[in-house]
Amino acid sequence: QVQLVESGGGLVQPGGSLRLSCATSGNIFRITAMGWYRQAPGKQRELVASITRGGTTNYADSVKGRFTISKDNAKNTVYLQMSSLKPEDTAVYYCNTVASIASLWGQGTQVTVSS
Repeated sequence: QVQLVESGGGLVQPGGSLRLSCATSGNIFRITAMGWYRQAPGKQRELVASITRGGTTNYADSVKGRFTISKDNAKNTVYLQMSSLKPEDTAVYYCNTVASIASLWGQGTQVTVSS
């Protein structure tokens, strides 16, 4: 059974950077597009970045130019490099397929941007 485990979150000052990792127990992202999602308090979960099997990336307007999604097939890991972080980026970040398969939601990793 495929599992996704997010890590790398933390507390960072505005303007800072973090790199999130999503480790998979299988090679699911070799067969389908993957995405990073986030959910802020009181808001719905939103897709912020995605990467296809072929490596094509797409970003929400709110993070374009600041976040970079990538993957390492050999390590079965998907990354989200976040730079120029803003307080409004504060949220729990999750990875999942772009189809957002219900059984794949993990615990997420908390990102807090605050001075």
